[in-house]
Amino acid sequence: MHLDAGYDSAATRDLLTARGLTGEIARKGVKAPVQATRRWYIERTNAWHNAFNRLQRCYERKENVIHAYLDLADAIITIRSLIRQDWTLYRWDTRPTRRP
Repeated sequence: MHLDAGYDSAATRDLLTARGLTGEIARKGVKAPVQATRRWYIERTNAWHNAFNRLQRCYERKENVIHAYLDLADAIITIRSLIRQDWTLYRWDTRPTRRP
């Protein structure tokens, strides 16, 4: 298992040993054996969610309010994506001159 140097601690090594795993910590200047070619979907989604300041600093106590904010953010992200896709696929008379 290849780990980031930020996870290099005695507690992490003990947990890996208890599970029968060995960890190889990446050292500075040495390339990792597996290079990611694209960002993971969850990383991209979290980055989109971070664009909403209300989600970055959530002071709400009720769980259903937090879920409502997440659902609203997901709806806005989805609508923006659909608008961008339609911009490249379709033409219409009232289309703005600037790309969204």
